[in-house]
Amino acid sequence: MMSSSNNKPRDALKIEWPELVGLTIKEAKEKIEAYRPDLIVVVFPVGKIIPQVVDENRVILWVDTVAEVPRIG
Repeated sequence: MMSSSNNKPRDALKIEWPELVGLTIKEAKEKIEAYRPDLIVVVFPVGKIIPQVVDENRVILWVDTVAEVPRIG
């Protein structure tokens, strides 16, 4: 079944969490892990150079507070 507001299936799994911007890493990590226990949440400081490898099982959180929208990749 499609949602009329965004044309995404209602049962689709989340792939990004814009509502977590501004939370602490601990809060954001707990919320992502609660919703998607199948994902690995990793934390990096903003500016850290990481390999440009897309990992469909990883969510990256940046700094002490979430500075960018968490998304899979």
